[in-house]
Amino acid sequence: MDHSIAAVRRSPKEQANIEATFTEIFEHRFSFNEVIGLRIESFDPASPCLTFDMRPELVGSYLHNRLHGGVIATALDTVGGFAVAVAITEKYAHETTEQIVARFGRFGTIDLRVDYLRQGIGRSFHASAKVVRLGGRIASVQMELNNDAGLLIATGTAAYIIS
Repeated sequence: MDHSIAAVRRSPKEQANIEATFTEIFEHRFSFNEVIGLRIESFDPASPCLTFDMRPELVGSYLHNRLHGGVIATALDTVGGFAVAVAITEKYAHETTEQIVARFGRFGTIDLRVDYLRQGIGRSFHASAKVVRLGGRIASVQMELNNDAGLLIATGTAAYIIS
């Protein structure tokens, strides 16, 4: 006798609530994200994406008007965490917004590697990520940062504790 129960997918209204909550959290509640100007561009589970515009406050080299390396690392770390959050909402597609958000109390970066490939020059930047593995306790993610011309500026890999 099969005792499995088909997973119930949350309603479109509840999914919209999760997306609004994530937008509030990632764009405003993390104050440094707000300083950088990070905005959610895509909730697509296959390639979640954040974006931000170049501004004088983000310059790391005033001689060359290029993005500060710490901003690059922060964008990659944030999009990695965002990708894990999106993956968790997919894994627990039957849970409400409150249940999903409660899971983030045990969430954090445990390892981050950034490879700076080109100077951070551009009008805007797009950070995307792919969850390589979503385990019970650890998630592994690969990230990329591209400028508005599509040039790959930096890549990253990270591990996040999720329980």
